[in-house]
Amino acid sequence: MSAQQTFLRDAMRRLNMTRDTFAERIGVRRRALDTWLLPEDSSEYRTMPSIVEKFVGEILGREAPSAESTQSAHKPLRERMGLDGKPHLISVDQFSRDSLEELFHVADIMQPIARRQKISRVLEGAVLGNLFFEASTRTRVSFGSAFCRLGGSVCDTTGFTFSSMAKGESIYDTSRVMSGYVDALVVRHPEKGSVAEFARATNIPVINGGDGPGEHPSQAILDLYTIGREFSRLGKLVDGAHVAMVGDLRYGRTVHSLIKLLALYRGLKFTLISPPSLEMPTYILDQISQNGHVIVQSNSLADLAGADVVYATRIQKERFADEAIEGYTPDFQINEALINQYCDSRTIIMHPLPRDSRPGANDLSTDLNHDPRLAIFRQTDNGIPVRMAIFAILLGVDKQVQHSMRDAAWRSPSHIGPDDALFDGLD
Repeated sequence: MSAQQTFLRDAMRRLNMTRDTFAERIGVRRRALDTWLLPEDSSEYRTMPSIVEKFVGEILGREAPSAESTQSAHKPLRERMGLDGKPHLISVDQFSRDSLEELFHVADIMQPIARRQKISRVLEGAVLGNLFFEASTRTRVSFGSAFCRLGGSVCDTTGFTFSSMAKGESIYDTSRVMSGYVDALVVRHPEKGSVAEFARATNIPVINGGDGPGEHPSQAILDLYTIGREFSRLGKLVDGAHVAMVGDLRYGRTVHSLIKLLALYRGLKFTLISPPSLEMPTYILDQISQNGHVIVQSNSLADLAGADVVYATRIQKERFADEAIEGYTPDFQINEALINQYCDSRTIIMHPLPRDSRPGANDLSTDLNHDPRLAIFRQTDNGIPVRMAIFAILLGVDKQVQHSMRDAAWRSPSHIGPDDALFDGLD
């Protein structure tokens, strides 16, 4: 992402404006604003006039003081994001709306690196310990890739079988020993609350990569970051949005974290669609309802009507003991016909992945793969800049990244996936 794109996106975010209202506020045509927000390598990209940049800066100075101008009144983001004075990321409850949007600004800065256009080595010499005691592909590789793209290196361990915990070692001992080897830990563990135990045993950053049915904070952060970017393209705001969550809302830790982050915004409607046995936990509903949002619980996909975001989840079969999954029939599957029936062309379809594509799984259908409303691959792509931002902030190098960038020497495709070109110029 160019400096011009970063500047304009940050301005719209801080002013809480859509592209239409922002264009009107600064007195330009929407089409002109769109060309300033295009990638620099787009044939339609245009440089923003310096007088417009100056005017936007004046508006921000009057109406939305920058993080730098208010820094004296706040602790650094690393400390505000932290837990009990330590640079850990265990729960989304650690965030305010302001700190979350500051993280998004750092993620925007990371975009050229994530897109293989730039290189940074601010974490050169640092080592990440990826401790995944539960199966993972996307999250583990995404965290590792994010750390490497900032110049660090990664040590992986997966599963209990080959770990000392299989020999009876405590979480405390494992955490303290590993902290002597690495500079940051990402931990996934099947027991809720277990990653917090890892964090209590060390002063190096610990990031929750998923603790059983508890939380998955980095996934929720990248999901909300994706929603914000998609809404910017569509001229929508997160405030006042209608978000439908579908599937396993009882054990799906991604929705537990995401709904709490979304609740930091104003006036949302949450439609929670699941079989009765897989409803959102009451303690989360109680927390969200205190913020004045509208909550509708349903077991009918007809209630997707009017949703700005449809967030589907797979059944977390690994969380069940001998419980039967009742009510999750083929009629519950989100597919192209259903989306066309109840949703419009500006609806975003999301899923934390992996989705179960086997017959009878009733997960998000693959017949949506070529539908531009499907954002699942843009979600996964956004995981890299978001996790880069998390590492940079927790390790205290977020202010160094922009000045450390240099051009990448290798050639990479302009579009990673075959359908990505649909969004050329819209990002």
